[in-house]
Amino acid sequence: MASIATTCSSGLISRRKQSSNNGSSMPQFHGLKAMETNHVAASSAFNWSASTSASEFRAIKAMAVSAPKRETDPKKRVVITGMGLVSVFGNDVNTFYDSLLEGKSGITLIDRFDASDFTVRFAGQIRDFSSVGYIDGKNDRRLDDCWRYCLVAGKKALEDASLTQDVLETMDRTRIGVLVGSGMGGLTAFSSGVEALIQKGFKKITPFFIPYSITNMGSALLAIDTGLMGPNYSISTACATANYCFFNAANHIRRGDADIMVAGGTEAAVNATGVGGFIACRALSQRNDEPHRASRPWDQNRDGFVIGEGSGVLVMESLEHAMKRGANIIAEYLGGGITCDAHHMTDPRKDGLGVSTCIAKCLEDSGVSPEEVNYVNCHATSTLAGDLAEVNAIKKIFKDTSGIKMNGTKSMIGHGLGAAGGLEAIACVKAITTGWLHPTINQDNLEPAVDIDTVPNVKKQHEVNVAISNSFGFGGHNSVVAFAPFKP
Repeated sequence: MASIATTCSSGLISRRKQSSNNGSSMPQFHGLKAMETNHVAASSAFNWSASTSASEFRAIKAMAVSAPKRETDPKKRVVITGMGLVSVFGNDVNTFYDSLLEGKSGITLIDRFDASDFTVRFAGQIRDFSSVGYIDGKNDRRLDDCWRYCLVAGKKALEDASLTQDVLETMDRTRIGVLVGSGMGGLTAFSSGVEALIQKGFKKITPFFIPYSITNMGSALLAIDTGLMGPNYSISTACATANYCFFNAANHIRRGDADIMVAGGTEAAVNATGVGGFIACRALSQRNDEPHRASRPWDQNRDGFVIGEGSGVLVMESLEHAMKRGANIIAEYLGGGITCDAHHMTDPRKDGLGVSTCIAKCLEDSGVSPEEVNYVNCHATSTLAGDLAEVNAIKKIFKDTSGIKMNGTKSMIGHGLGAAGGLEAIACVKAITTGWLHPTINQDNLEPAVDIDTVPNVKKQHEVNVAISNSFGFGGHNSVVAFAPFKP
């Protein structure tokens, strides 16, 4: 097919184009999917005929954009009733966000393994992690950190939602699912197994090598420990993983597959294999003399991302179910979108088309107009190409960015890979509930092309109307989710 020019001003409906040669109508495009000229997607809530004039269609289009409809059915509205995490700032949600508001950096020199010969010797490494009260000692010693983080974050999220084990035992646990993904899985377990094979032979491989390496095990172990028998699997879309999990978890609730989903991401790749692998990709900052200043989204002197780790988990619940059990509703999940750049394994599209289309799909799924969004928690990894591609995409969707603020959580905690979206979703929800946005630190020389408020270096008070959180991963995977204050 010849090249297609797509316009994404609203992200909801593309304008009908007339051929300059013969006046016949051309196919209409919704995102990248061709539709017949006499039909508009059902989500636009109206039909138009082939005889509709261009001026009439523009008026109809404007009406559709200005009055999107949010979900009203309490069975399909999805709310957040619990949050749990493991981070460089500890395992407490409030401590985590307070540290972000203070502009603290969690990036330090690596001491988990000997990185003295590595060209990158720092990371967002978690220290003094404790699983006491959440994992029994025998299992704790065997588990890969990826699953330890998942179990602690998941159980803390359930606790926060007042879904302790004694409460869960009174509920229909076939209606409660788990969807916690990981980009890399049990990387330490995998590396140790391969090392044992090479050095000692296959008979010395632990029987836990495969179970603790595969990416689904976080969801499985959390379900085994809590008895949750609903939809249970993992998604692995690199650094877009957690948002993919939120999107799919919400859809399970909306379809009626579950009343509650425990969803998010987990990762533990701060080891020799993980760090060495990303060094080989030439993706990491090499600012070894100032680790705390290495992650600097949108700064002209950025030189790559900083690898991090952790887990971020939300309890997502239908509004109807949450109200019936008297749950504390923290915020509302409005919707999400997922797309692929279909461009390159590691590099983003410079025009940001995959990302802008993803944002548009998120807004459509959420029933939100671009004008309603006033906060973007950006993917913002601190890479040369990625930071600007994301800003270009944001500008395509939000024509007036004067009221929008955006920030980069990774400036303080590094890039948590599959866990990143989980931790950043919690940052979004805390921004909604506290009215404060954390800063993007290390913002010394802002890129001239970035003319949106990045909350540089110091926190800002901001009443969030609608927040979106962006996550993108190797392979061109894009995922965007939207949150808002809960209003009955």
